[in-house]
Amino acid sequence: MSSWFRRPEARPHAVPNPPQSGGPAAAPGAERVLRRLEWTVLRRLDGLLQGQHRTLMRGTGLDLADLREYQLHDDVRHIDWNVTARTATPHVRVFTEDREMSAWFLLDLSPSVDFGSGERRKRQISAEFTAVLARLLTRQGNRVGAVLYGQGVEAVIPAGTGRRQVLRLLHAAQRAGLAAPKTTSQAGATRLADLLNAAAHAIRRRATVFVVSDFISEPGWERPLGQLALRHDVVAVRLNDPLELELPDLGLLTLRDAETGEQLLVDTASPRFRKRFAALSAQREADLRAALASAGVDALELSTDDDLAEAIVRFVELRRQRTRLASGGMAAHLRQAG
Repeated sequence: MSSWFRRPEARPHAVPNPPQSGGPAAAPGAERVLRRLEWTVLRRLDGLLQGQHRTLMRGTGLDLADLREYQLHDDVRHIDWNVTARTATPHVRVFTEDREMSAWFLLDLSPSVDFGSGERRKRQISAEFTAVLARLLTRQGNRVGAVLYGQGVEAVIPAGTGRRQVLRLLHAAQRAGLAAPKTTSQAGATRLADLLNAAAHAIRRRATVFVVSDFISEPGWERPLGQLALRHDVVAVRLNDPLELELPDLGLLTLRDAETGEQLLVDTASPRFRKRFAALSAQREADLRAALASAGVDALELSTDDDLAEAIVRFVELRRQRTRLASGGMAAHLRQAG
């Protein structure tokens, strides 16, 4: 989405630890949200995943475990060229994963994520997804950190462990992006590339990176995303709302761009307008999926009307199947069938 104005520059800063829950200055919102998610979503996931949550993160591969022939879905970066040259057949190195891994959440909390046509907004499902995944991972001893984008890159939260770290992330996400620009001329479209570039400098070691965004941004984020995926295991968590894909007949409406403030009067009663809107939305969806695929990242789509637990389970199952393909399981099965 293009913008007429520029967003004010914002310098990243470290977010202090939230006060202990129950204290006079505690953040009851973050504590209340996390406790609710632990009782609803996390308890369901414990029964549904049955240990498969490890497929959400892929280890750094420090220990060489085996060598095998290259398969279609293998990472070409793991090809052992010396063995390949000697055998005249491509071989890849198979690694054992580290037990302690790091996950980072790149949170796009720009004004466009405040949209929601129902009871929930994209900002809410972003916070809930982050809290659930972070708690799920920290319970296994993994470290989680975050880079937050609101009015520019606002905060970098170093990776840490434990429930307190999850509260720290959730509290910071609730505050990010809420300070409105002082003047209209300071408003501007999201620059997702700034978030990705900031993450590339902040994340020192290989990690699993969740980019949580609606990807409504100025062009130019595709290359930084691809560069980030060369070093890290990147997952694009795409936030959307059903009303962004298809407009119902609501008569005359005044639509306002949440980021630029631009307003437009449209006639949703016109079938021609609704058809054109749907066509443009479908084209944007196709372009976005192609860009994510080209960057080599896995994608999880979260809608404001989705069940969060079921969406996470579907994604874990997808990652598990891809892990099987990468390990050569499908090729071995075909060889046995042959």
